[in-house]
Amino acid sequence: MAIKIFIDQGHNPQNPNAGAEAGGVREQDVNYTVGIMLADMLNQNPNFQALTSRNSPDEQLGYDTISSLAARVQAANSWGADYFISIHCNASETLTASGSEAYVYRLDSEAAVLAEYLLIGLNNATGLANRGVFQNTGLYVLRRTYMPAVLVELGYLTNPTDRFLLTTDPQSFARGLYNGLLTYFGLA
Repeated sequence: MAIKIFIDQGHNPQNPNAGAEAGGVREQDVNYTVGIMLADMLNQNPNFQALTSRNSPDEQLGYDTISSLAARVQAANSWGADYFISIHCNASETLTASGSEAYVYRLDSEAAVLAEYLLIGLNNATGLANRGVFQNTGLYVLRRTYMPAVLVELGYLTNPTDRFLLTTDPQSFARGLYNGLLTYFGLA
C-alpha cells in the first residue's frame, strides 16, 4: 500500500492568502514549483502516492484566508493522506536571516520526527542552514489536519543568497524534501 503524501503549496497566486514577496519573487510561485517537483518525484516511486493542493500555477483556493486554508486541510483529510507537508518561503526584516526551518503542532509528535528528516534533507541538498523544528499551535494547517503535518519554510526570500537558490534551483529543494522522506521511511 502506497504512503499517501499531501503536498500543500502554501498561499494563493493572488489575494486572498497571497504569500511574501521580495526582490520581484513571489513566495506562492516558488511554493507551487517545488511542490509539483516533489509530487512528481514521489509519484514516480511506487512506495508513494502524492497529491498537491494547487494543480496549476494560477489556481485560487477559497475566497478568503480561512477558506483557503480550510480547502487545503479538507482536501488532505478527505483523501485520507498519511502525511501533510505545507511548503513555504520565509521572510524577515533582518536581510541576513537564512536557512530552512519547520513547524509542527507538537514537538513530541511523529510530525516533529518527520520535520527533522525533511530539514536534514534540505540542508544536504541546498547547503542552507538547518534552523530547527519549532512548535506552533496557531497554524490552521497543523491544527486541523488528521495526519502528521509539517509546515516547511524552505529559505528566506528576503535573503539574496536564499532567494537566488530558490529561484534558480527549485529542484534542489524538492530533492531535499524527497530525500528526507526516503530517509524517514527507511527507503534511502
